[in-house]
Amino acid sequence: MADRDTLIDALDACLEVKAFKDYTVNGLQVEGRRDVRRVMSGVTACQALLDEAVAWQADLVLVHHGYFWKNEQAQVTGMKRRRLKTLLVHDINLAAYHLPLDAHPTLGNNARLAERLGLVSEGCLDGVIGRGLVHVGRLSDELLAKKGLTGEGLDSAALGVEFSQRLGREVLVVAGHERPIKRVAWCTGGAQDYLKLAIETGVDAFLSGEISERTTHDAREEGVTYFAAGHHATERDGVKALGEWLAAEYGLEHRFVDIDNPA
Repeated sequence: MADRDTLIDALDACLEVKAFKDYTVNGLQVEGRRDVRRVMSGVTACQALLDEAVAWQADLVLVHHGYFWKNEQAQVTGMKRRRLKTLLVHDINLAAYHLPLDAHPTLGNNARLAERLGLVSEGCLDGVIGRGLVHVGRLSDELLAKKGLTGEGLDSAALGVEFSQRLGREVLVVAGHERPIKRVAWCTGGAQDYLKLAIETGVDAFLSGEISERTTHDAREEGVTYFAAGHHATERDGVKALGEWLAAEYGLEHRFVDIDNPA
């Protein structure tokens, strides 16, 4: 068992939340009981996750997508009221970490996605909101060796199949060229608008969670392959890793719950 405020301070420090100007509140968003024994993590603080937390008797819910976003309506009605009521009635804490979790060099969404997909980061791009958000790198030796292509690259279709298998969902591929892919940039979630910035670095492909109508044309006309791998799918691993880290540090029970989301 651990003190809630001690845990929040540890999370804030680990993720260096003060270094980010975000669209939401990072850290404790809804206060619950002070003593924490069980931590449930998930991508989004939706009602289904909260219901799981109540059933499991969680003391702290840890998510990537919480509440209180910039320009969000302030009224506590409807869905927002139901969610907050669930937390408050059951005295459950809610902590959320957005950009700081995307960017953490080992526990973050981008780092964990690279590990899952077989990508090796060689640095991050400047010119984006928040540091460490858009990575540039290459296909790992392990991935290429698996395909018998050490020292070479993979074509767009083959790499799309590999990514789909590793993520457990079909990845949308917009092939902007026929050359083998060697250099890749990536950013989890909704980062399609960083495509042009990534193109300037000379990458063969860019991967993110979402795609917009204009993204297809940009990729084709600039000769870059675009992989849309799903907002939810690209951001599952960071919050799970963060929950596991917190549990290990403070001797807590931890459970990650993956609420299905096709987006």
